[in-house]
Amino acid sequence: MTIACMPADASSTGTRDFRGVVVALAMPMDPTGESIDEPALLDHIDWLIDAGVHAILVLSGTGEYAYLRPEERRRVVELCLPHIDGRIPVMVQTSEMSVSDTIDTSKHAVDFGADSVMILPPWLESPSDRGVLYHYERVAQNVAADIVLYNTPAASGVEITPAMYRQLLAIDNVRYMKDSQGDLSRIQKLVAISEGTNAQVLCGVDPLAPYALMAGAVGMIWGCANIMPHEAVMLVEHIDNGQLDEALALWRQMWPINAFMWENDMDVGFLPGVKAATEMVGRQMGPVRRPQMPVSAAARLAIEAGLSHLPTNGVDRSRLAYRAWNDEQNWLVRGASHTQGDAS
Repeated sequence: MTIACMPADASSTGTRDFRGVVVALAMPMDPTGESIDEPALLDHIDWLIDAGVHAILVLSGTGEYAYLRPEERRRVVELCLPHIDGRIPVMVQTSEMSVSDTIDTSKHAVDFGADSVMILPPWLESPSDRGVLYHYERVAQNVAADIVLYNTPAASGVEITPAMYRQLLAIDNVRYMKDSQGDLSRIQKLVAISEGTNAQVLCGVDPLAPYALMAGAVGMIWGCANIMPHEAVMLVEHIDNGQLDEALALWRQMWPINAFMWENDMDVGFLPGVKAATEMVGRQMGPVRRPQMPVSAAARLAIEAGLSHLPTNGVDRSRLAYRAWNDEQNWLVRGASHTQGDAS
């Protein structure tokens, strides 16, 4: 397949709505974890679209955004967006520390066809509330795309409070808030604040999926949808059709794997857990990039148990597969034997 390498015409990037299942796209890697497996990435995108997902988030946290080199992030945009080619809406995370860098990465994403850009408030040496507002205002003034505010204070250390959200809604192209705080009451408050405005709420907390949708969130930005896109789409359809009993019955099958990925006592982070489970249901994912750590053998058994409940992607435990990548073999022992200057 020939991949287009020229930016899309900026005039072709009109406003498109995000709703339902917005997959936080996982990032396949080669066996070393140091290079993106581009054919596997495009194949995974096609599988998700064929499963009926409603939109894709490129360069999500689940997609190892924090660990990709700047040139890799640009390459992912230049590869994925022309490949998706308008089949479903696409948002791109363009978070950077400075205003100017965020504007540059956002414009690059829009040039290649992004329908919206998802942006964290500046983290680490974060500014005051006035600085956060300034950051979003300047990006909005310079980028011709809808903006998705990204609220994940546990990870970023910066909270977009309801009061700040009210102020940010004055910016015309702020269209969505992705809230990953994990509080259903907060989701309901944000939905209430959004009423009568151009903005809507997307939930980023996988274990809240049906309840957030019932509470008024228009969609889920969903890492676990990499594992179970068919079930995720079916859940949204049940809720859209008012079939709440069916939705909750399906959710009882989906909840174990979603809950495990979000919180467990086996030292499995969300990112490596999702990649391991996605590999187990037959997708080519490869290892995580260091310093993320692979899952243990015991954790793989727990993941397999969770997957076995899924009606489509886990109905037969015999079809689940797991490849033990080289970097997982006795990594604690090997790591202890490395010298401080060894980067292998």
